[in-house]
Amino acid sequence: MPIARAARTPAHPTTPAAPGDGGRPGGGVPVDIALLTVAIAGVSLSAPLAAATVAPALAIAFWRNAMAVGALTPFALWRHRGELRGMGRRAALLSVGAGALLAVHFGAWLPSLHMTSVASSTALVTTTPIWTALLLRLRGHRPPTLAWLGMGLAILGAVILTGIDLSASPRALLGDALALLGGVAAAGYVLLGAEVRRSVSTTAYAYVCYATTSVLLLLTCLVAGARLGGYSGTTWLQLAVLTVTAQLLGHTLINRVVKGLGPSITSTAILLETPGAALIAALWLGQMPPVAAYPALAVILGGLALVIMADGRKPRPVR
Repeated sequence: MPIARAARTPAHPTTPAAPGDGGRPGGGVPVDIALLTVAIAGVSLSAPLAAATVAPALAIAFWRNAMAVGALTPFALWRHRGELRGMGRRAALLSVGAGALLAVHFGAWLPSLHMTSVASSTALVTTTPIWTALLLRLRGHRPPTLAWLGMGLAILGAVILTGIDLSASPRALLGDALALLGGVAAAGYVLLGAEVRRSVSTTAYAYVCYATTSVLLLLTCLVAGARLGGYSGTTWLQLAVLTVTAQLLGHTLINRVVKGLGPSITSTAILLETPGAALIAALWLGQMPPVAAYPALAVILGGLALVIMADGRKPRPVR
């Protein structure tokens, strides 16, 4: 499973597009950057909206994925039915594995939002880049020094922005641990997705991945006794908005651009969810960000810029 090789070799302009993606290359870096910007805006709504939704955290995790599967079903069965039938065993298993990791991500992170602050939870769950780099290192990939510096700087910015919850509250510490687990699981999810997207379209991959996540979270809800219905109309509306913004526009577009940008840039950009979520939480939930918000955002952007520069200096394969 050559994840490291695939991850450090972003799609070349002459690389054929994945089946079902229109028969053309990914659209280029500018398009991918624009789509990634939309994706980050979508996922930035995730934490504040989930925290404001009056429903069990595990049920929220299940419904946002199940609703996404429902929305993707017409497209998957109409335009990608042949691709789904012909998906190789390896791609199918990796997609299922990514779905399992996504279930761990949501199952750990969303409950943490009710144990610690939105800002602290988001900061810890967006440590994904450092876990991505460590996993790539285990696969034999050696990130350049500039990339390590950029990731460290971006994570430092997230820590400055939100602060790490060092209180003695066992509940807050448990929330921190769950958010951190969610970040580790997200790193594996991004890496597996990058590998699958080398040969599988976004829709087909997302359909299998989200379906797997939905099934696993449904089983978890049943075992944990999480209430799956009987909500108010406002709660159902919030779940629908969460699905459209954070899941379909967020995660699905991230799955779309990871093929061209690679997992390092993609996962580092997700750090921008931290200031986005903190700002929304301040305006909507009254959770004011720390005074260091603006300089911290500059630090995060500087770290992201270094990672992009490091990736741009990598030699591209001759095809």
